[in-house]
Amino acid sequence: MSDRHYYQSLTRVMVAWMTAVALAPLRACALVLGHQFHTAYRAKVVAQLEELVLKHRQQVSAFLRESVAELRVLAEIAPFADFTDDRALAGLLATMQHEHGGVFVDLGLVDAAGALVSYAGPFRLGRADYAEAPWFLAAKKGDVTVSDVFLGLRGLPHFVVAVRVSRDGRDYFVRATIDFAAFNRLVENIGQGATGQAFILSARGELQTTPRRARGLDAASLRANIWGEPGVAAGAAEDKPLVFSREDPETGRLMLYVASVFKGGEWALVYQQDEADAFPSLYRARMLAIAIVALGGCVILAASWILARRMVSRVAAADAERDALNDQVIEAGKLASVGELAAGIAHEINNPVAIMMEEAGWVADILSDDDHGSPDNMGEMRRALDQIRLQGSRCKEITHKLLSFARKTDDRIKELDLNELVAEMAELSTKRARYVNVRVETDLGQGLPHVAGSPSDLQQLVLNLVNNALDAMERNGGTLTITTRLAGDRVELRVTDTGHGMQKAVAARIFEPFFTTKAVGKGTGLGLSICYGIVKKLGGEISVESAPQQGATFRISLPAAGRPAAVARPGQP
Repeated sequence: MSDRHYYQSLTRVMVAWMTAVALAPLRACALVLGHQFHTAYRAKVVAQLEELVLKHRQQVSAFLRESVAELRVLAEIAPFADFTDDRALAGLLATMQHEHGGVFVDLGLVDAAGALVSYAGPFRLGRADYAEAPWFLAAKKGDVTVSDVFLGLRGLPHFVVAVRVSRDGRDYFVRATIDFAAFNRLVENIGQGATGQAFILSARGELQTTPRRARGLDAASLRANIWGEPGVAAGAAEDKPLVFSREDPETGRLMLYVASVFKGGEWALVYQQDEADAFPSLYRARMLAIAIVALGGCVILAASWILARRMVSRVAAADAERDALNDQVIEAGKLASVGELAAGIAHEINNPVAIMMEEAGWVADILSDDDHGSPDNMGEMRRALDQIRLQGSRCKEITHKLLSFARKTDDRIKELDLNELVAEMAELSTKRARYVNVRVETDLGQGLPHVAGSPSDLQQLVLNLVNNALDAMERNGGTLTITTRLAGDRVELRVTDTGHGMQKAVAARIFEPFFTTKAVGKGTGLGLSICYGIVKKLGGEISVESAPQQGATFRISLPAAGRPAAVARPGQP
């Protein structure tokens, strides 16, 4: 837990969660309110544009109706002879241009075969033949015709208004060309904002006016949106504008379209505008909301970071205190284990001490004899002194092992030979095991890699497990087996006893602090808890397998440090 990377990761997780939780209501409010404002504002602006397009379409329709009406009135009240004479026709044209501001460009009379009978206007058309002209074919089917825009003989965009007249049983058509420039200005007069523009599109997908920004305009796609697929009836009603959006293929910007059909569904007045230009307040509100959420997110992130750092600092301090307390508990457990060993070792030391005292008394008796300098007495004293020296060496060896374990060692992590440490702890525990009629066996794997850990911690780990096994076999004796093996990239230590075992409910709680099944005064309940803490501290795993009257096996898995041990020492101590 004292790893710096762990606390950095904990800080990041806390910051992420606190920021996400704090931003959730802010984002929810921004999304809900933004959606409501977007819906209401867009509906209002679209409704205004629909009304604007409808009114402008009515103006364009009125212009066409007035042009047709003027031509019809002229055809009805003027003498037919004036239409057949070029000079008289020119006078009629001049009158109409004076009355209507030059809307009519020229006049002409066409017979039923499509031949131009007379003409008045700025172009030299001669005796043109309109028999195959689309406007003429349409005019033959009705009394009044307004053609689509076309180039015709003059090579300039224009459209024709024609009315049927009958004289002497023969049909004639009075045709007039409408000033395309004036008509185009009338249509364009609807433009709003910086990008708003209007134009007329025919049901065949052909532009009838010239938009100010025709680049990137896909007339065929617009025709499909308004009328549907070719040959299908008009998709938009004349009394209800059609509203839709399309992406500009060149700029990638979203464009808003409002279309209203007229002239019997043959033409549509189309209004086009960039959505950012059509809804400026909406886009400003959206950017403001994004800025507010971003600023709020930065503030929340900063506050979360400061709060998380403080909380993690307190956690780190608590972990440090806990680690220090664990070290003290481990040291206390170690001393307790030494106390348990002391009983067995005291018996072991008592025997050589008794021999030493007996031999010392025998030497004193010899020295009190007047004949103590005799060769026999001197030989006997030398034998006694040799025995005292031998028994003293035995005591020194025993106490040296005990002091080596009890003395506080360096807690720094080192690479250790687990087999060597197990052999040492098994030999140290043999004395106590002998008094409880337990046979200690070791099965140590050859060539095991070293493990990384503190020598004192690993000593404490093995000794606690051994003492726990000896306690389990104290009444009836048995066999204690300590095994080491290589399991993948980890070194495995197993301590197996043939004691009374335990229930599953007990095994589930065996590593809890202060939990013990021993009699009062026989244990603190900290031994296995200390083992669990040591194993976790070294990055390993510990588990127990046990059943009633079938003994128990404690399995410890530790990460291998990489360097193999020189020689393992298997065998029975």
